[in-house]
Amino acid sequence: MINLLKLEQGVVRIVRDDPWVLVRDGGPSSGPLILPLASCVPGQAVWLGPSDEVEQLQPWLATVPLIALDFPSFRDGRAYSQAYLLRTRMGWQGELRAIGDVLRDQLSHMRQCGFDAFAVREDKSAEEALKGLAGTSVLYGRSVIEPRPLFRRR
Repeated sequence: MINLLKLEQGVVRIVRDDPWVLVRDGGPSSGPLILPLASCVPGQAVWLGPSDEVEQLQPWLATVPLIALDFPSFRDGRAYSQAYLLRTRMGWQGELRAIGDVLRDQLSHMRQCGFDAFAVREDKSAEEALKGLAGTSVLYGRSVIEPRPLFRRR
């Protein structure tokens, strides 16, 4: 994937040599593939569309190396909820990647919901998108990375 940003040990970097290939509507059939949920097999990376239920992955979570959640449009925020459920209720600890219409302005919120990899839209600059992860200095509500609301942190 081009324009991939990854958080590793709290540091974000641009990934230039990502081996994963996202398979949409046929696509390639060799190499490390990210398959749609309907085609997924245990041990394979998977991507979910906005209408896919994350609970379907429960039996495979121990073997799945990567989960990608699709944003078909920047106006469609269902993947935020999917990410939050995967991280909080289902305990997913592996790479959680945002794919699709991923833009700089969304990255900080995506991080709060549990994403740690971001495939920024190919027509946008990855270097500029890095600034989107700076976020805000104070978060009032709870999130995946800070589950306590502000009044509990005092």
